[in-house]
Amino acid sequence: MATRLRKSRRQRGTRYCGWGQIGQHRQSGSRGGVGQAGKHKHFWIRTVIEEPDHFGHPQTKSHHKIKVKKWANLRDLDLLYFKQIKNQSTQSETLDLTTLGINKLLGAGRVTTKMTVKVEQISRRAVEKIKAIGGNVISNEHSSE
Repeated sequence: MATRLRKSRRQRGTRYCGWGQIGQHRQSGSRGGVGQAGKHKHFWIRTVIEEPDHFGHPQTKSHHKIKVKKWANLRDLDLLYFKQIKNQSTQSETLDLTTLGINKLLGAGRVTTKMTVKVEQISRRAVEKIKAIGGNVISNEHSSE
């Protein structure tokens, strides 16, 4: 077909060249933007339906496998020991911190009473201080008699 007879040649000089109203068949503005544009605005419904997990990030997971929910320091040990003796009819030298709901014993402070301490986790300094006074430690990670 001759170039002079083509539709594009015939429509030269007309305002829209057969594409209807103003702005149709222009650049990316006629389709709402390029790429991921409008996902949070004018293409929101499409985003919710087709890609519900597009925004946000995966939930973070804790790197700590064992969570210490409750702990005590050595300075609290004497008070806990005497409370336990008061509640029990027999006096024993063993202080069971697991029954009191304490997961870990930390080494801050001093202990004055010789006793055997039973606990799930214990710090190195706490073990040293209890042994220095003549006591023993029973725990999952460290046991000595």
